[in-house]
Amino acid sequence: MAIKRRTKVQSDISMSSMTDIVFLLLIFFLVTSTLVNPNALKLLLPKSTGQVSAKATVSVSIKDWGDEVYTYHINGDTNPVSYEQVEEDLVDLLQMEEDPTFSIYSDETVPVKEVVAMMNIAKRNHYKVILATQAE
Repeated sequence: MAIKRRTKVQSDISMSSMTDIVFLLLIFFLVTSTLVNPNALKLLLPKSTGQVSAKATVSVSIKDWGDEVYTYHINGDTNPVSYEQVEEDLVDLLQMEEDPTFSIYSDETVPVKEVVAMMNIAKRNHYKVILATQAE
């Protein structure tokens, strides 16, 4: 006597929950990628047509607050460091680099002497320096 089951075992897997998770992850990564900004300070960079292909591992931002008040920020940190501290921090950050390079992000209104002071730090320590600009 053969007894037959009335219910069959379903071997299908519902993919709707998997697609929901994929779309949520996609939205998450799209939103977070737009928030990633290497330069946390709002700077009006000078415009340039030439771009450098070298990658700097450390950045120094010079912010002009008016009345000849300038602040220096290492790697986009919002806490400013003094000019005297900039060189010490750069030496600490770049001492293990094979090809030490740092980039200078400065406002359009920052005088050239402040930028040249950063370049002098690079020359004293045999670092390569990149002056960051905006593409035209």
